[in-house]
Amino acid sequence: MYLYDQYDQAMVDARVAEFRDQAQRRIEGKLTEDQFKPLRLMNGLYLQLHAYMLRVAVPYGTLSGAQMHALADIADKYDRGYGHFTTRQNIQYNWIKLEDAGDILADLAKVEMHAIQTSGNCIRNISSDHFAGAAADEVVDPRPYAEILRQWSSFHPEFSYLPRKFKIAVIASESDRAAMKLHDIGIQIVKNDAGELGAKFFVGGGMGRTPMIAPCIREWVDLDQLVTYCEACLRVYNRYGRRDNKYKARIKILVHEMGAQEYARQVEGEFAHLLEQGIEPPFAELERIRTYFADPAFKTGLPTSADRSDPNFALWMDRNTHPHKAPGYVSAVISLKPVGGIPGDATAQQMHLMADLAREFSFDECRVMHTQNIVLPHVEIGRLHDLWTALDAAGLGTPNLDQIDDIIACPGLDYCSLANARSIPVAQKISQRFAANGKGDELGQLKLKISGCINACGHHHAGHIGILGVDKKGTENYQLLLGGSEAEDTSIGKITGPGFDEDGIVDAVEKATDVYLAQRTEGERFLDTYRRIGMAPFKEALYD
Repeated sequence: MYLYDQYDQAMVDARVAEFRDQAQRRIEGKLTEDQFKPLRLMNGLYLQLHAYMLRVAVPYGTLSGAQMHALADIADKYDRGYGHFTTRQNIQYNWIKLEDAGDILADLAKVEMHAIQTSGNCIRNISSDHFAGAAADEVVDPRPYAEILRQWSSFHPEFSYLPRKFKIAVIASESDRAAMKLHDIGIQIVKNDAGELGAKFFVGGGMGRTPMIAPCIREWVDLDQLVTYCEACLRVYNRYGRRDNKYKARIKILVHEMGAQEYARQVEGEFAHLLEQGIEPPFAELERIRTYFADPAFKTGLPTSADRSDPNFALWMDRNTHPHKAPGYVSAVISLKPVGGIPGDATAQQMHLMADLAREFSFDECRVMHTQNIVLPHVEIGRLHDLWTALDAAGLGTPNLDQIDDIIACPGLDYCSLANARSIPVAQKISQRFAANGKGDELGQLKLKISGCINACGHHHAGHIGILGVDKKGTENYQLLLGGSEAEDTSIGKITGPGFDEDGIVDAVEKATDVYLAQRTEGERFLDTYRRIGMAPFKEALYD
């Protein structure tokens, strides 16, 4: 993983000192909230319903054991003993005191972390495939390219005040495990017939009140022009993106209204101009960054199977491990979704344990998934049972990856000042319902996502089953969506019809799954069955 050099550390330390001064002036009343707000947001500090919330950047989701330990210490020292891992591979603390914010940023800086650009109308945390550098199906590790984009975008003076926030994802396999086409810019590293690597660009995706799938605007960009092409995309957006209406300010609206072809034409003109300016980092810089992502010292001759005599372990191994490029290894997913738990939450004690397990089993490395779980990317198959035993004892061994109870959920109205409805209780009730009725094991892959408002932080548009909480005349109401996907077969879910109350939406989810169980053919996922039979059978079961 990338390590700070003297410039990285100096920049972060300077920002900590700057923000300490800003926070102190706010505490002393020398800054109004309106004056302070843009300053705190550029440092990841939100004012929510009950307290300040701090969002910490985890670039492309990669953490060392020392960093995870530091996150646990912050949860214990400054919060209420837990943190919340998010769909952008970050972590949030929901109970922060303003007078502690500077100290927290200083503690983060000691382990090469920060909260810079985790909010505001700027380029946010660069996300990537949580199995990057380990997956058997990738053409190259995409993280060096994500890192060079992170360095390019950090403190970029031209893009510090964009029309709206901006999100970039980088992947390097045909399987999309980062919801790449639902980003402002999605980049897929690809290989041509000659074995050369290039980048395929998708621009104009997003969720929120107007969900859109990003169109491909260029099939091939040479990797030594990657930053330049990103800059061209941002410049066209910065020039034409709307600033008069925040609901129409995202790049997806610009690409839609301008048209993908015209937008691409404008980008090509800007790209040609920038190539003449020579802004691309030298190739030597990319090579320097690549060295930080070299493979760890994988062993050879390892066993490629494990003792599966324990059925509970065998089930976890089947569901919560992913094929690895090195023989004898897998990537192991640590579930933060126990039955009845809060999706994405981890206690300080659990974070300390995950840090220790990363050191013991995975070359001191772990990853945050956009699905709000944690990955140990490089685990010997022969040691999986020992790992699972430790996880299971700590409540982290739930075998539910991509199952109906592996729910993505935003904090909702329990914490967020933008929310219209609660997400957490709905997620808890659904996981408890399917644990009790035993149907979860029958359902197979079924991705369920919940948002407490139209901003879609819970990615409800992209769920095989999605739930959107809205306000209906002062009452929490939940709309049910079917047919979404954030994978390579990206699709936007459709609303089934009138919404439900909190208990009614749990019943509705079960009715929808019953339709699937009755209608599916062999090998079909819920999403496949929905796409084959359409909405009508589901609506009949839900509303007749």
